[in-house]
Amino acid sequence: MRTLVAIPVYNEQKYVATVLERVREHAEHVLVIDDGSSDATPQLLANFPVEVIRHSTNRGYGHSLLDAFRWAAVDGFDWVITMDCDEQHEPASIPDFLEAARQNRADIISGSRYLIPQSEQASIGSPPPDRRAVNGIITDELNARLGLSLTDAFCGFKAYRVGALAGMRLDENGYAFPMQFWVQAVAAGLSIEEVPIKLIYNDMTRSFGGPLDDREVRLAHYRRVLHCELQRCAKRLPASALADVAEKECCGS
Repeated sequence: MRTLVAIPVYNEQKYVATVLERVREHAEHVLVIDDGSSDATPQLLANFPVEVIRHSTNRGYGHSLLDAFRWAAVDGFDWVITMDCDEQHEPASIPDFLEAARQNRADIISGSRYLIPQSEQASIGSPPPDRRAVNGIITDELNARLGLSLTDAFCGFKAYRVGALAGMRLDENGYAFPMQFWVQAVAAGLSIEEVPIKLIYNDMTRSFGGPLDDREVRLAHYRRVLHCELQRCAKRLPASALADVAEKECCGS
């Protein structure tokens, strides 16, 4: 089972060296997608024996994931694990994803920060209330429309069966990537499993950039992308998924 660990980064000079040192304890094949960093991140990456894709400009989180998927497919990997580089995803959890992949029960293994009640979890910090609220609202909407039982729709710590991604038409470049992904995963009939990961939130200054820092703007944007994708995949989805989805709500209308 050949597995690639792919890490999108953008201006992560504070964390990148520590994260890569720990990731390499658990992974032989590591790909870093540098999304146009303007700090010392590129120089620090040169100190590590990892593959690097370098964007000349910032193209978005979703674009970095798509680069990782393409690389994994072309290089013949069976699985690709994605994780963030801000120390909110523990490299020590990589073996949990590898073990779940070996069990061969699912095509998508998604980390969940909320699978274990917070009272029972050794969490570090807490996400801002507006982020937790938007996560919960969208996760509930995805579950209701798609018949899923996700507890954390936005966690970027995931393992993907590379072959299962082959038929997907993913093109969302930004932070709304999960909206498109979950719809297409259901449309493609992929099996999904969640694994618990530690809830870590150690930087309250993290920004989405621009207007998406506003809770209502972000929520509306996620819903537009979701509704657009529901329409695009309508023929492969149950009718219940399209309830109350109006054409005017779709992207580009």
